[in-house]
Amino acid sequence: MKSDKLHRHTPNKKIIIAIIALAFCSCVTQKYQQPGLAGQGQLYRSAGSGDTASIATLPYKTLFADTILQGLIAEGLQGNLDLKVAVQRMNEAAENLLQSKAALLPSLSANVSATRSKLSANAEDLPAAYLGAIPLSTTTYQASLSTSWEADIWGKLASSKRSYLATFLQSDAAKRVIQTQLIADIAGDYYQLLAYDEQVKITQQTVKNRGDDVTTMKALKEGGLANGAAVVQSDANRAAAELLLPDLKRNIRETENALSILLGRVPGEIKRASLTEQQAYQNLQAGVPSQLMKNRPDVQEAEFAFRAAFENVNVAKAYFYPQLTITAQGGFSSLTIKSFFDNSIFYNLVGGLTQPIFNQRQNKTRLRVAQAQQQEAFYTYQKTLLTAGSEVSNSLYSYQTALDKQALRQDEIKSLEKAVDFTKELLRYSSATNYTDVLTSEQSLLAAQLDSVNDRLQQLQAVVDLYKALGGGWQ
Repeated sequence: MKSDKLHRHTPNKKIIIAIIALAFCSCVTQKYQQPGLAGQGQLYRSAGSGDTASIATLPYKTLFADTILQGLIAEGLQGNLDLKVAVQRMNEAAENLLQSKAALLPSLSANVSATRSKLSANAEDLPAAYLGAIPLSTTTYQASLSTSWEADIWGKLASSKRSYLATFLQSDAAKRVIQTQLIADIAGDYYQLLAYDEQVKITQQTVKNRGDDVTTMKALKEGGLANGAAVVQSDANRAAAELLLPDLKRNIRETENALSILLGRVPGEIKRASLTEQQAYQNLQAGVPSQLMKNRPDVQEAEFAFRAAFENVNVAKAYFYPQLTITAQGGFSSLTIKSFFDNSIFYNLVGGLTQPIFNQRQNKTRLRVAQAQQQEAFYTYQKTLLTAGSEVSNSLYSYQTALDKQALRQDEIKSLEKAVDFTKELLRYSSATNYTDVLTSEQSLLAAQLDSVNDRLQQLQAVVDLYKALGGGWQ
């Protein structure tokens, strides 16, 4: 009785072997941990109050009130060719992932063969007693199933599967990178078109005003209040403003063509509203830096690349340890078709361990390369995260400087408008001034008006850049 009781409390040998195998396996393959970054909480300059609310979670239709722009973005998400390429890369990664999962299962193959064999003619030299017993020609018919299975003792196949999973998730993140960039590019090109339209409008009005100045200067010359040089200068001033129009129209044409490519359509005219109708989104909440890892798809892409490289290191380590493979084959074999299923069953079962000893340094090279690639992916991840924080900081500051410039620019324009009016009046009624003063004030006014359009464009573009920098557009 005592021995039976002792036997019942003795651990099963299979359990002990399994525990030992798991212990060895845990030493070979390491568990993945998300990489960190020192100073991650200070990625933003001017980070704000630390509120977790972020415009990254807003749908683009909420951020952009212009319905025409909304329609262009929707068209781009459907027709953009880069986005379609990214989808196909996801499909490729998905197929590789399915194949890595299937590697954990045994293989199975079927074989049907007929073999004709004939002994050498030297067999005729055999004693006569053997010639009748040994057939010189035989035909063997065989049908069999064979299978092979590798036991994943060291976690090589499981790590490979996790690597392919990370690669698939990386391709999904890459698709979302393209999507966020696409929305930003469409909005940026759209606002740029509106800015060019506004600058064309200002320039055309300036050309008209300067044409009136030419007429006025001719009248003053006839009245003896101006000379011929002033008339020529006024006409040159008008021509200088008109020369701005061809380049502005060329810029419009090129931007329309670039936007058409983003939309996946042939180059053509882009329907649009006006710059004065645009309302920049005001509540620019950036959230906290730690949200970049959740919202920015390029940060996620870099992390998944690091994760895939990490699992590849696990795979490379497993090559240093024995590989257990079990193979089996069974079927029917006979010398005649008639008796094919009569007592013709055969089978074999083989289990073997393969331990690499000398492998031309392939295993060591594989491991060293995988470790270098993992470190490379880690540095890329760190740089991506730092770049993301920098882009958020730049966008926030760009928005604020655009607001500051707009307020100052309006004061500048008002002063220059008064300067133009005063110098023209002085030219009419006083000899204390000449047309050079009018030219200077008019040229300064036009430059300030065109710059005011750029200030407005900077404000709108800063909202777009911040939305992209925070990872908005894909959620």
